[in-house]
Amino acid sequence: MLIIAVDGPAGAGKSTIVKKIAQAFDCVCVDTGAIYRTVGVFAARAGIPTDGIEAVVPLLDQMEVRVAFENGVQKNYLNGEEVSAYLRTEEISKYASVVSALPAVRAKFLSVQRDIAKENSVVMDGRDIGTVVFPNADAKIFLTATPEERARRRYVQYVEEGKSVPYEEVLRTVKERDARDEQRAAAPLKPAEDAILVDTTDLNEEESVELVIRLLKERLS
Repeated sequence: MLIIAVDGPAGAGKSTIVKKIAQAFDCVCVDTGAIYRTVGVFAARAGIPTDGIEAVVPLLDQMEVRVAFENGVQKNYLNGEEVSAYLRTEEISKYASVVSALPAVRAKFLSVQRDIAKENSVVMDGRDIGTVVFPNADAKIFLTATPEERARRRYVQYVEEGKSVPYEEVLRTVKERDARDEQRAAAPLKPAEDAILVDTTDLNEEESVELVIRLLKERLS
């Protein structure tokens, strides 16, 4: 089984690139952030506020989080209910950001991520795939871009979706998320020592994909 790890901050282009990697290397594309978003759905439904998210820890045994694949598409289940449709809202994004910083949450769902790779060749994107989840991955990519560029991409996405969010607010959110990810005690965001670093700041989507796939082919040859 092939394991490719793709890590990096929010907005670096991971989700688009991992889909192309999956096609190029015949892998299952795994979005590990969806696991934390699923925990976020549980927390939101339980009425736990984001600024008191530690209250979710005693409830971890009440949730079964499962990931399955149908025709290569990831389905995310919370206690038997498929919740994929709820995972991309702004509210759940905020929950995911804070629950993913909890050591108990990361520890509990580590096995969920590793189990997927027992049955499939995978390209997995997240923040700590190459450092914690699969330190012995066959290849590791660390994608990055400046906070300003990542905020610009997110802002354009919001405009296309008809959402009115000032660019300055998007940039502030990006920087706050970076700080949380980099400073958290459990699995902080950082490149693995053997990761290939790719800065996509000045690259468009097509250029980023071409570069990453070429670098992976070189690493895996």
